[in-house]
Amino acid sequence: MAPLVYETYVAPGKPVVSDDLPAGETAEMWSPTSATLIHGERDAVLVDALLTDREGYDLADWVEESGKDLTTIYVTHGHGDHFFGAAAVLERFPDARLVATSQVVDVMEEQVEPDLLDGFWRTRFPDQIGDPVVAEPLDGDTIELEGEELHAVALGHSDTDHTTALHAPSIGLVVAGDSVYNGVHLYLAEAGRDGLDGWFDALDKVAGLRPRAVVAGHKRADADDRPTDVDATRDYLRDWDEAVRRSANAQALYDTMIERYPDRINRAVVWHSAEAAKP
Repeated sequence: MAPLVYETYVAPGKPVVSDDLPAGETAEMWSPTSATLIHGERDAVLVDALLTDREGYDLADWVEESGKDLTTIYVTHGHGDHFFGAAAVLERFPDARLVATSQVVDVMEEQVEPDLLDGFWRTRFPDQIGDPVVAEPLDGDTIELEGEELHAVALGHSDTDHTTALHAPSIGLVVAGDSVYNGVHLYLAEAGRDGLDGWFDALDKVAGLRPRAVVAGHKRADADDRPTDVDATRDYLRDWDEAVRRSANAQALYDTMIERYPDRINRAVVWHSAEAAKP
């Protein structure tokens, strides 16, 4: 039997309806977001399913072009930009199962409540999000794919609560969700709940799997899936922690991080994170 392989689809950044912009910025864009197809000769597992209906349909086209039978969609964490698009994918592949760990399912349920779905997501992406589907809890922590096992790895808190990764040990792959970022500014607006200790622990868990490839939940489309992005994410968090302690207000915090990381994508997410840290 042929070994498993993986391919990554990156949805580009998209406009956000927002009037809360940092100085010097004229528009807000959502960070580019990844979905990963792990497959063998016949069958495939999709990890995460993007945000808008249009992205979901385009993702379904991409999966269909692979010629593989999609058996499962696995959601790494509960943020809507990683599973709202699953409804469109399931229209194309109605026999596929949408699964996540039970704790991730709980967060997904919160995301589809009116205060978040209508009050946050649909106001920022009007007429782009239909009726999201929530995953069923994964039985155990393993997904079987053509005789190989994919393991759901609980990571705890990273950029939100109860995040996970999907580990394909036979090929040294970790699909890390939003525990790892690649060339994109980190979303840190929820970091104040438990500080950054949980995120550092999550990165240690990813590194402990000794991956040969790590797919970040938000990444540049042309970026390699390097294990070194785990360390780069850790360095960013350390710099953020220091900047929070030394900055008097949100503007100073924002300015510090932009100066340190001028080439990362999506300055707006730095501004929102700074506002949360220094209200």
